[in-house]
Amino acid sequence: MTLTIAFAQLNPTVGDVSGNLALVRRTRDQAAAQGADLVVFSELVLVGYPPEDLVLRPALGEAAAAALRELERESAAPGAPGIVVTLPWWEEGRVRNAVALVADGRAELRFKHELPNYGVFDEKRVFVPGPLPEPVMFRDVRLGLPICEDIWLDHVTRHLAKRDVQLVLVPNGSPFEVDKFEHRLELARSRVKETSTPLAYINQVGGQDELVFDGGSFLMNADGSLACVMPFWREALALTRWTLDMQAGPKGPAMRCQESAVWSPQPRLEAIYSAMVLGLRDYARKNRFSGIVLGMSGGIDSALTAAVAVDAVGAAQVRGARLSSRFTSKASLDDAEESARLLGMRLDTLPIEAPVAATESTLAPMFEGRPRDVTEENLQARIRGVLLMGLSNKFGELLVTTGNKSEMSVGYATLYGDMCGGYSVLKDIYKTEVYALARWRNENVVEGGCGPRGRVIPESSITKAPTAELRPNQTDQDSLPPYEELDAILHALIEDELSVPEIVAGGFARETVTRVQRLLYSAEYKRRQAPPGVKITRKSFGRDRRYPLTNAFREH
Repeated sequence: MTLTIAFAQLNPTVGDVSGNLALVRRTRDQAAAQGADLVVFSELVLVGYPPEDLVLRPALGEAAAAALRELERESAAPGAPGIVVTLPWWEEGRVRNAVALVADGRAELRFKHELPNYGVFDEKRVFVPGPLPEPVMFRDVRLGLPICEDIWLDHVTRHLAKRDVQLVLVPNGSPFEVDKFEHRLELARSRVKETSTPLAYINQVGGQDELVFDGGSFLMNADGSLACVMPFWREALALTRWTLDMQAGPKGPAMRCQESAVWSPQPRLEAIYSAMVLGLRDYARKNRFSGIVLGMSGGIDSALTAAVAVDAVGAAQVRGARLSSRFTSKASLDDAEESARLLGMRLDTLPIEAPVAATESTLAPMFEGRPRDVTEENLQARIRGVLLMGLSNKFGELLVTTGNKSEMSVGYATLYGDMCGGYSVLKDIYKTEVYALARWRNENVVEGGCGPRGRVIPESSITKAPTAELRPNQTDQDSLPPYEELDAILHALIEDELSVPEIVAGGFARETVTRVQRLLYSAEYKRRQAPPGVKITRKSFGRDRRYPLTNAFREH
C-alpha cells in the first residue's frame, strides 16, 4: 500500500468563503497534477480561522455547507484526489468545528472534541464539542482526524489508537508565540510515542487581526523522527509518499513517510520580526487599505515601525509624516529624514505649531490662572493624531501607531493622540526588544520582505535617549525607570504573574515595583481603547490579558 499525500499550508481570509473555496480548489488541482491521492488542509479553512462570533451567523454556515457540497460533487470525477477539508457545521441549531474526508462523491464528517478556552481561544463560546472522533477509511488506510486542541490532551489520540488508526492527520490553527514551535514538536512526539502512530500537523499561515499564524507544518513518523517540516511565514504545498510499514510497532502495521527532515530553530529576533511583517501585511491587504501611513518622530519606535511597514508592503506604499513642534529638535527631524531615505519611502512635513496655538487660544479663557502641565503636552499629541487620521481618511491608508508594550503597560501614551490608528506592530514588543530588533534589521533582511538590504534605521535613533519632545529637554526617563529595569519588572508582573514581594526579592526596589504595578493597573482603560496589534508573547494585551478597568487591588 502506497499513498501520495499533499499537505496544504494556506492563508485563508476569515469570512471569504468563496475566496477560500477557490484557494482550496486551486491547491487541490495543483496537488492532483503532481500525483496526490489525498490533500489535507488546516483548521476551518473554508471560513478562515478564528471566525469568533461570526461563526454564529447561520448564513456563514450555509455558505460553508454549500462549498462542501460542491467539493463533494467534484470529488466524484475520475482521478480526483480525496481531500481533508474543514468548516463549521450547523446541526439542530448548534455549531461544531468539523473536519470532512471528501472522496468518491461523498463526505464523512468528524468533529472537534476538545474546545480550547484559554489565552486567545474562546471556542466554548461559539462551538459545542463533538463526540470522540472515530477513524475514517481512505484507500484501505485507517485515518484519525483530530482537530488542533484534540492532540493537546492525550485521550483523543489514545481513543484513536485503540481503534488501530494507521495515520493521524491534524488540521491546526495554531497562532505564533515566541519559542512555541519547539513545544508543538514535543507535544507531537508525546502523542506519537503514546500511540506508536505517525502524525501530520497541518498549520495555517498568515495574519488575522492580532494573531499571526507561522505555518511550520510538519510530519512525524511513528519512531518520532521528522519526515517533513514545511516553510514558516509563507504558503506552501508539500507532497509526501507514504507506505504501509508492516514492522511499525506493537500496534501492528502503520503508515510511514519515505521522506526525512532536519530542523533547526529560527533565531528569536528573526521570528519576531517575521511575525510583525506578516501580521501588518495581511491586516492591510485583507482589509483593502491602499497603503500605510505613520508619524515619523526620528525616534527608535517610529523608525522600526517604518522598517516593518516597508518590508510588509513596499516603500511605494508607505507614507511618513514629520509633525514638528517648537520642541522638536533638528536632530529628530534629521533622523526622521534619514530613516525615510534609507527605506526609500515618502516623507511629508506637517508643522503643528499653528493648530496647537489655535487650540490653546481657544482654551485659554478656561485655563486662565492655571500653570502649564501635561494637558498642553497631550494637546500636541492629539493634534498630531488628528492630522494623521486626516491623511489616513483622505488617502485610504492604514494609520499604524508606533507605541511599544513598555509604554502601553504604564500608560506612557496619549489617548486620542499617539494612540490614534488602526494597527500596531510594536504593541507586544517591550522597549528593550525594540532596540534589539532595530539592530537585527540593520544587519539582516526578512525572507519575503520588500525593503532594502543593509542599514535602514539611523544609528542615532538607536543610541540617543528616547523622548516624546512635548516640553523642553524631555526624556522618557524623567517619568519612568530605565527601560532595562522597567522591562524586567513588567515582564515579571505580566508574563510571569509574580507578586510584588517575589519581584522585590529579585533585587528591585519595593517603591519602584509598587509604582510600576500601580501604573500598569491604572492604564488598563487606555489599553482597552488601543488599536489591535501583532501578538508575540504569551501575555499580549487584549486577547491574553484581560483586567478590569476599575480595579482597586494593589500589592505592597
